[in-house]
Amino acid sequence: MNASGLEEPADSRATVRHGDAADARAVAELHALSWRTAYREFVPAEALGDGLAEERGQIWELRLTVDYGEPAATPELLVAELDGEVAGFAYLVPEPDGRVLLDNLHVRPGLTGGGIGHALLTAAREHLAERHPEAELYLEVLCANTRAIAFYEREGGRRTGRQEGVFPGGFVLPEYVYSWPAHATS
Repeated sequence: MNASGLEEPADSRATVRHGDAADARAVAELHALSWRTAYREFVPAEALGDGLAEERGQIWELRLTVDYGEPAATPELLVAELDGEVAGFAYLVPEPDGRVLLDNLHVRPGLTGGGIGHALLTAAREHLAERHPEAELYLEVLCANTRAIAFYEREGGRRTGRQEGVFPGGFVLPEYVYSWPAHATS
């Protein structure tokens, strides 16, 4: 654990911290890069084109500056840093049904497999245990994203559903839902 109570990744030079609006640009750039790398084989090229970075920038600027009204409803950004740069991030969104959506978990391409994803997921679950102790954590992952699926299964996630995900540009791809029960630890 580091001084802020968040997990340190296996690469001891990296740390996980709470993010804020100052992280919007770096998170948006990493988000677009991650999509272009991880999704290039199963997402239409037009969805990963030139407008992706700008679209992600607008989304993250809004997400990180909007007032959600009450702390229990406010999403949480967790940022992994390595050598002063954003190496990964996770974004937790409390849902009206009492669950919490892990809406994003991305690690900079080239740094995957080094423990940063594990540290982000662990920090997300610790945050959940503190702020939403009765909440189930869940996420949606593209069925074709076998690398991410293998990671979530290694991390104790269990497949709890299947659905259709709608992406920018209106295209639809099948997704699995993975869940971790309240208070689950790694």
